[in-house]
Amino acid sequence: MGTFTSLLNGFARRCAGAVLLSVAGIPATLAADCAKPLYLTFESGHMDVAPLVAEVLKRQQVRVTFFASNEPTRIGNGSLSNHWAPWWKERATEGHEFASNTYDHVYWRADERSVEPRFRVRPSAGAFAHREFTWDAKKYCEQLAYANERLQDFTGKKPMPLFRAPGGTTSRKLLAAARACGFEHVAVAKAGLLGDDLPSERFSNETLLKKALHDVKPGDVLVAHLGVWTRRDPWAPAVLEPLIVGLKDRGFCFETLRKHPAYMAWIERTERSADSP
Repeated sequence: MGTFTSLLNGFARRCAGAVLLSVAGIPATLAADCAKPLYLTFESGHMDVAPLVAEVLKRQQVRVTFFASNEPTRIGNGSLSNHWAPWWKERATEGHEFASNTYDHVYWRADERSVEPRFRVRPSAGAFAHREFTWDAKKYCEQLAYANERLQDFTGKKPMPLFRAPGGTTSRKLLAAARACGFEHVAVAKAGLLGDDLPSERFSNETLLKKALHDVKPGDVLVAHLGVWTRRDPWAPAVLEPLIVGLKDRGFCFETLRKHPAYMAWIERTERSADSP
């Protein structure tokens, strides 16, 4: 419990500091330049913890990138249903960024042997969840685009031309097809997997917190979820705030993927091209 106690004390100090900075009109994350950026991202989930995650991010003055899909929620709708529109809109007003996780949370399974790119896929959400299909590049691109359309309808903010394939599984053909229709893939290195989708019976929150604080390196893209069905002891917000505070104490800062050096040029070029007549 020593790790949690020290980090609890630490984020109490951070909360006080954030309040003072906010009163001064200076966002906490912008109070000083940082040479150790991290890129925290969230994917959709059952959404039970979404309001709590939002509270932590706002309190800690951390901006993140949300990769959204219309996954089933605890209350029986989808995470991109109209019910959640106010939640997404508020995140936009706070300066967060958005990108696609495919509308029906579609897993790539394999490439088909064909002249034109075709893929075996399996959605985990929507009317055809848990069934396998063969899609062409156009169909896959429609899934990428529709998630972004819903986000833009809710937020009034255009999502970035980025996506993350559910489960992180892709192929060269899939990445090339997505790039051709304006989407660059954002992968996650092992150190960036925060473990909130692992069974809590084997991977406790304290274990995951210690591991992340030890493993994370400057420049890492981190991934967590807005609720994971298979985890009994929720990772967020229990680990989220101590993790953010602990990383700040180590000199890290948080940026959205719009400022990631691997994607900045792509985003600028693609958005400029889309805005051209």
